[in-house]
Amino acid sequence: MKILSINPGSTSTKIAVYEDKREVFSKTLRHSAEELGKYSGIIAQFDFRRQMITDALEENNIDAREIKAIVGRGGLLRPIPSGTYEVNDLMKEDLSLCRYGEHASNLGGLLADAIAKEIPGCRAFIADPVVVDELQEVARISGHPLFKRLSIFHALNQKAIAKRYAEETGRPYESLNLIVVHLGGGTSVGAHRKGLIVDVNNCLNGEGPFSPERSGSLPAQQLAELCFSGKYTLEQVKKMINGKGGCVAHLGTNNFIDIENNLDKPEYKLICDAYLYNVAKEVGAKAAVLKGEVDAILITGGIAYGKGMMADLTDYIKFIAPVKLYPGEDEMGALAGNGLAVLTGKEQSKVY
Repeated sequence: MKILSINPGSTSTKIAVYEDKREVFSKTLRHSAEELGKYSGIIAQFDFRRQMITDALEENNIDAREIKAIVGRGGLLRPIPSGTYEVNDLMKEDLSLCRYGEHASNLGGLLADAIAKEIPGCRAFIADPVVVDELQEVARISGHPLFKRLSIFHALNQKAIAKRYAEETGRPYESLNLIVVHLGGGTSVGAHRKGLIVDVNNCLNGEGPFSPERSGSLPAQQLAELCFSGKYTLEQVKKMINGKGGCVAHLGTNNFIDIENNLDKPEYKLICDAYLYNVAKEVGAKAAVLKGEVDAILITGGIAYGKGMMADLTDYIKFIAPVKLYPGEDEMGALAGNGLAVLTGKEQSKVY
């Protein structure tokens, strides 16, 4: 049973074909600034990316007729519970109109649907998009009624890692209390209580630890004064929060390999230490959410490959619960796995 995963990013589209749980083909289709510059926005790139995907499958002798499901990375939709959602007209409308925000991942469901329609018997899904919302009500309340905490984070990878740990330990995910830490371009720390992520920082819009290119939480009064200083536009401030914040702002790089290779320089060491310090504080906060009843702390994402840094982070948090590392992220496998679970009847698809 073959499944195609599609993960559109800002400058690339990743595709992979799985036969059951085994990857049989994968490729990253790169998109140059010159190519993308021809289009007015993300959605306008649809035909260009679709053609690249179908060409890549054909060039690599992938028989599309054997593909039973296509699972795209979910985009910015209204808040929804975790799960695998069959693409429908309402979802396509929200993604196409960028009703809840514009992001390359909005193309995931649209591409999955369009390609699936060309294959007899093929179904199109998205799985665990970044807007998965399982927050408990008290977690939504901020310090002012005009501001509400939102759930935007690495839902796909967090859920996949939590379920992987549950399978490895022979316990149902729904029986565990876990803290899952995703360390990537953004940093999200989620409190998983009995199968639900009841609290997590909004790592896209400025909350929690800073990361390679995001500012995380900022001192509110200083931020307000900066916004009204007349020195910056709204778009410039948004970029400070997401894209040009964090390590990019401090050190001019979002590459943690470069940072780790320069830890002999005091400025690099200080920012790296501050990053780990802030992540550890967020883990502590999530331990409080779970009232100290934590079965394990799971650390994933690209930065988790840094052995020295992970040793330092573990020293901060190991008193809470056992720490286990899952370096990297297998989003393509997670997408395919969710599709397979629906096709085999292990899980039911949800309706958007």
